[in-house]
Parts: sequence; C-alpha cells; structure tokens
Amino acid sequence: MNSIRVEDAIVQVQQGNKEALEVIYSMFKAPLYQFVFRYTNNEQLSIDIVQDSFEKLQRKIHQYNPEKGKLKTYLFQIAYNTMITKVKRQNRLRSLLPFLAEDIKVAHRENYEEKWAVQAAIESLPEDLRVVVLLMYYHDLTQKEISSILNIPVGTVKSRLHRALQKLKMELEVNEDA
Repeated sequence: MNSIRVEDAIVQVQQGNKEALEVIYSMFKAPLYQFVFRYTNNEQLSIDIVQDSFEKLQRKIHQYNPEKGKLKTYLFQIAYNTMITKVKRQNRLRSLLPFLAEDIKVAHRENYEEKWAVQAAIESLPEDLRVVVLLMYYHDLTQKEISSILNIPVGTVKSRLHRALQKLKMELEVNEDA
C-alpha cells in the first residue's frame, strides 16, 4: 500500500478506504508539522493542528478537486486556516486569563548560532510576511500555491515575499554587526 500514488490514494479515500488516508497521512504529516511548528513554536499545539487538519481532510475529501491544485496545497490550506483559528483563540484566552497562559518558549533541538539568528529574524516578521517565507523556503511551495493556501492574489504573495526578504536582510545585517 505504501507504493500508492497520491492521486490514487485520494480516489481510494473518497471511496471510503481508510488505509489510503493513512498513506496520505504518512506522506504529509511531517511537512505539515514542520510548517506549523515553525509558525507557532509550540510542539503540542503543532501536533494538535496537524491532527485536526487530517480530520478536516477526511471530512472534506469529497470537496477536493485535483484540477484546482495539488493535495499538498489543499492540506497546507486546511492546516493554515486551522492554525490561524487556534492561535487567535489562544491569544484571546491569554488576554482574558493571562495566568493560565503558557508563555515559555523552549528550544527543542540544538542549532548553530546562525540558525538561531535566522529563526529569530523570521519569528520577528509580521504574521502575514512570516507565513509566506515559511511556505516558500521551508516547504518549497510556489507563489501560486501560496496564493491558493492563503486565499490572496499572487501579486500580494510576491510583494509580501519582497518585504519579508528586505526585513530579514536588515535584521540579519544588524545582528551580524552586534
């Protein structure tokens, strides 16, 4: 079953084959988790969002149309929308009940100083710029795919990417001088 193509797996899932959904899950869970974790920097939240995304995929698999884009794009769109909803909900909770908020950011892996600087610079970007950088450079999505995921015009993706790169360049040059 692992040698199944994504297109075949989608058809099989649409026909009710749960094993085919497991194949799709095994193919895409890691890239989705990496995207969400890089955005949220929260391991448990990232795991929950990936799980929720696949549950939504299972419920909405009949809405997926391969002529409109790749499954990867569709899944990233589901994950992005789920993530934004959960992050907004968390932020609302933090503002209402700040004593319940877990505000500790722990590094989950050792990195070189340069990688930390880049990660910090990306995290400092406004959300609309950060998500474009993460999708393009960490998940190798095209501008058209990013446009579809974020539901914005390709021109907006290009301008956000340009602004993000300018900000990152300035931020990283400042850090190098320090």
